[in-house]
Amino acid sequence: MSVSSARDNERLPVTETPLHQVHKDLGALFTDFAGWSMPVRYASELAEHKAVREAVGLFDLSHMAEIHVRGAQAADVLDYALVGNLTGVKPGRARYTMICDADGGVLDDLVVYRLADEEYLVVANAGNAVVVADALAERVAGFDAVVENRSVDTALIAVQGPKAVDVLAAVTDADLASLKYYASVPAVVKGIDVLLARTGYTGEDGFELFVPAAQAPALWQLLTEAGQEHDLVPCGLACRDTLRLEAGMPLYGNELSRELNPFAAGLGRVVKFEKPGDFVGRAALEELKKADVPRVRVGLRGTGRRAPRHGYAVLSGDATIGEITSGALAPTLGYPIAMAYVDREHAEPGTALSVDIRGRVEPVEVVALPFYSRA
Repeated sequence: MSVSSARDNERLPVTETPLHQVHKDLGALFTDFAGWSMPVRYASELAEHKAVREAVGLFDLSHMAEIHVRGAQAADVLDYALVGNLTGVKPGRARYTMICDADGGVLDDLVVYRLADEEYLVVANAGNAVVVADALAERVAGFDAVVENRSVDTALIAVQGPKAVDVLAAVTDADLASLKYYASVPAVVKGIDVLLARTGYTGEDGFELFVPAAQAPALWQLLTEAGQEHDLVPCGLACRDTLRLEAGMPLYGNELSRELNPFAAGLGRVVKFEKPGDFVGRAALEELKKADVPRVRVGLRGTGRRAPRHGYAVLSGDATIGEITSGALAPTLGYPIAMAYVDREHAEPGTALSVDIRGRVEPVEVVALPFYSRA
């Protein structure tokens, strides 16, 4: 994730989340991210990262898109529009999936929640909100279903970390113990109605709370107060990026794009060819599955303190055989890590490679993903 505030060499209007004033009052440093003014950090991104790994962090994710699909054929249209089997998702459960174009390129990676028999919530990345909403609106044609983009009216707050359960237990009567990973339930947090989901993007246990935008500041305050005894800290995009990188989670625009397909990304498992009927990109993806993908996504572990960064060349000897997509000095692990696309003959764990870091060649080793997994 880039935290640069430059957008195509010109200043364009940015959107503020319903919590913008809250972040200002907390002294946040802001950046323009996908057209949104978002907090990068409040004090120390390393301290925020550590809080999520060891205690609990609070995130504003209201830049994400919330698109509802409902109707008698809501499941059918999503099976056609997306690569996953959404008919097979039971109400109250969620699934990670993708929306692809006809050539198999990834338009976005998504989390889809089945709220009821005939209603789904599709959560898209901020930078792809319009692309996904438009694609679903186009692909719903001919189905008994409607697509409604509720992003403007919805805020999203995440509570992430090993003490997330303790924080939520203090403010809701929802049965947290029985709420499984990738499940959701309507809940009430001190009088505020939310959709409570056990999902996240940090590699830790935690929850995401969908709430009407107008009630987001009150919900943030309730969670902040409940988290005081559990060392809760507000967290920005910078630590969210290092957390997801340690967990080996792809970021659209880095590890995923229209030019890449799920198989190159090592995520071919999300493509469900066994589901009945056609879906957008099926024919192309069937051919891509059969082909030898020239470059594949791998994890790289470095030494020392110099971290590979997005765009740096990956080398085998003097030959360039890949490119870094995300990299950082991992706060939890204490050494440099990166994800990269490399020629498939160099993708085996244990392979010794190197990275050109600003003119200095640093050794790296191919390792299995994720780099970090909670106990």
